[in-house]
Amino acid sequence: MVKFLKITNATAVQGQLIGLTGIKTITTPALTDPTVLVKYTDGTTTTVTTADQEASDVCLAIIKATEVALATSWQKPYFEMVLPKAVTSIVNA
Repeated sequence: MVKFLKITNATAVQGQLIGLTGIKTITTPALTDPTVLVKYTDGTTTTVTTADQEASDVCLAIIKATEVALATSWQKPYFEMVLPKAVTSIVNA
């Protein structure tokens, strides 16, 4: 079953889903960097941009939500979450 995170406080990108299949890493360049990089085994990356993080709070929230989402029933394909900062951009490339 394919699973997704649905970020509900993504003001500029309402309804954007982040795929959880094939994730290799979830990282941030620095503790206060505004971006979180979700890298996949197929070489693609989803970049989530917010206001500056505080001690990687957005990155850690995505990691925790990913763990919870993957542990939920196969009948629930997406897991709604609110990040600690409002999302300004989610880009899949």
